[in-house]
Amino acid sequence: MTVTVVGIGGSIRSDSQSERALRVALEGARELGAETIQYSGPDLVLPFYDPSVPDRTDIATRMVADLRRCDGVIVVSPGYHGTVSGLVKNALDYIEDLRDDERPYLDGRAVGTITAAHGWQAAVNTLAAVRSIVHALRGWPTPLGSAINSAQVKFDGDGSCSDVDVDRNLRVIGRQVAEFALRQAPRPDVN
Repeated sequence: MTVTVVGIGGSIRSDSQSERALRVALEGARELGAETIQYSGPDLVLPFYDPSVPDRTDIATRMVADLRRCDGVIVVSPGYHGTVSGLVKNALDYIEDLRDDERPYLDGRAVGTITAAHGWQAAVNTLAAVRSIVHALRGWPTPLGSAINSAQVKFDGDGSCSDVDVDRNLRVIGRQVAEFALRQAPRPDVN
């Protein structure tokens, strides 16, 4: 059985450090056979979420549809002033469109949480904020989350991480999301 993992994250700048971290985590999910879908950088430049306005852009419609059908999610946010970036928070607000689904919000799905900021305080505070958002959306934050101090850890153009422990942790987060999804997958009745 194949599971689908949606990755949301990064900054408005394409190929940012947080987007590179997202790619490493999604690679960890693919290592277990997951199909992955990534929304980052320019994909996240969405109109402010307004539940009273039913019209959605094509990218917002596609992202919500992918979140509706996915088995797991990975969220990566840069730390802006000690919390989640407005870009990532607005994208997560679109999950409100799943409120009336049979499986509302992120119910029953593992969510990997990763943050990157220039300093430990912002990275750790942002990670706590992302985990709180995931709880509010009924998701299951993975046991391992990652707060990356981008003053010390860099990702180069080919996605290589300067710190082997951070690289390993990001891959573990991706694998934890895929493992949880595989365990939660409906089993065919055996009679």
